[in-house]
Amino acid sequence: MEKSATRDGYGKALLELGRQNKDVVALDADLSDSTRSEYFAKQFPERFFSMGIAEQDMIGAAAGLAFSGKIPYASTFAVFSERAYEFIRNIVSRNRLNVKIAGSHSGIATGEDGKSAQAIEDIAAYRVLPNMVVLQPCDAAECEKMVFALADYKGPSYMRLHRNAVPVIHDSNYKFEIGKGEVLRQGKDAVIFATGTLVHETLKAAEILDKEGIKVYVVNIHTIKPLDSNLVIDLAKKTNYVVTAEDHNVIGGLGGAVAEVLSENYPCLMKRIGMQDMYAESGRPDELYKKYGLDAESIAEEVMKFVSKKK
Repeated sequence: MEKSATRDGYGKALLELGRQNKDVVALDADLSDSTRSEYFAKQFPERFFSMGIAEQDMIGAAAGLAFSGKIPYASTFAVFSERAYEFIRNIVSRNRLNVKIAGSHSGIATGEDGKSAQAIEDIAAYRVLPNMVVLQPCDAAECEKMVFALADYKGPSYMRLHRNAVPVIHDSNYKFEIGKGEVLRQGKDAVIFATGTLVHETLKAAEILDKEGIKVYVVNIHTIKPLDSNLVIDLAKKTNYVVTAEDHNVIGGLGGAVAEVLSENYPCLMKRIGMQDMYAESGRPDELYKKYGLDAESIAEEVMKFVSKKK
């Protein structure tokens, strides 16, 4: 199966979008080679703005471009985007400006760069901002669809991208829609809502669980905000056992979002898999996933313990 990083999908789609729409502009904070916005920069240098290591300037400039009718895509590492948080809040979010923020190298999958570069709080930070759409593709193909969908969406957004190559599970016929979760696998004993790289680990975990006689739904939640609340409630009612899986702090991330919906609409047993309110360390992504319980085997083990409560 083909593998590609979501950041590669971002760069590829941004370049093609630039060819189709002359109002699209791109900005970066001295990381265009890593975020892949350099694809756009090489083809359209007159529409690309390298802001240096100055994320606040990047967001301020993006806001001005949006105000003048352009469609700006501003990218940097996820953790560095937070340097501009006050600008994002007071200029972009508060005024509902049409700025598309892309945060690459998110989660502990960033690996050897260590805890200072592993953003595990960004979903929570952006999800709390009014008017902000928060997205996280699970593969490069979905990311491409997402980039184009955001060009049609009028308003601020944050797209969470990854450094590491993962299997491409979608094809060109995939229909992406902001705010609509995707059921990848049917089940009956529990439902696992996963996002980003954890979609792939969860699909592998489902295979392990199947051999143990446990059938689980696997749902790709590419849009954390607005969350597909109807789907969350529907599958919770069908199983009564809900699991979330994410490469992010369980506080404020996908787990928090799902818990908020269920607490007010359909309280049931729930398990949040993710970083348990702690930072990771430097290491290979696969080693870190195993140590912190984010790999397929660990997810399967947690779900087996969780589902056993039914008995």
